[in-house]
Amino acid sequence: MILAKNHQDTLKKTVQALQSGSAVIIPTDTVYGFSGIVPETDSLIRRIKGRAETKPFIQLIAAPEDIHRYTDDDIPPDLLAYWPGPLTIIVNNKCTGSTTAFRCPGDEWLRSVIRQCGAPLYSSSVNRSGCPLLTHVADMETEFGNEVACIVDDGDLPENALPSTIVSVASGSVQVIRQGAISIQ
Repeated sequence: MILAKNHQDTLKKTVQALQSGSAVIIPTDTVYGFSGIVPETDSLIRRIKGRAETKPFIQLIAAPEDIHRYTDDDIPPDLLAYWPGPLTIIVNNKCTGSTTAFRCPGDEWLRSVIRQCGAPLYSSSVNRSGCPLLTHVADMETEFGNEVACIVDDGDLPENALPSTIVSVASGSVQVIRQGAISIQ
C-alpha cells in the first residue's frame, strides 16, 4: 500500500503498521529505508533484504539527547551538532554490551513516527543486499510491495542520492566509516 507522506492519516497509519510488528518503507532525510521497531523486526527486515546476521542495522532515534539512554561514550559536540541530520554515530551500547549505530534524522515527520512508536526504529536502505539502492517509489512497490505493510511516498529521489555519513566513537576517537550526505574529516 502506497501512502502519500503529506496526507493527514499517513503518520497514524505508519505508526499503526510499525506497532503491529510490520516492516515499512519510509523516506528519511537521505534515502528511503526499511524500518521496523527495535528489536522486534530485526529478522523480518533481514529476510526482506536478504541481509547477513552479522551486519547490524542503523537505529533511528527521535531526539539528539536520546543517544545518552544507550551510551556513556563521549560524543564530541561538533558531531552532535549535525543532529538532527544525516550523520550516523556508532557507540558502545550500555544496554546490549555491543556497538550500535544511531542516527537522529533531520525529517520532523520521521521523528514524530519514532516518538509515537516509543522506541528506536531500524533503518536500512531499500534494496536487496548487494544490489543498487532503489530511488523510485514505483520500483520499491514492484520489488517489495508484497513484503512491507506500506510504502510512504515522498517522491522519487535523484539517482545520486547519498545515504548518511557513518562515524564511530566506540574506540574513544572519531573514525569515519563511510562518507555520505555530509563530509566529516
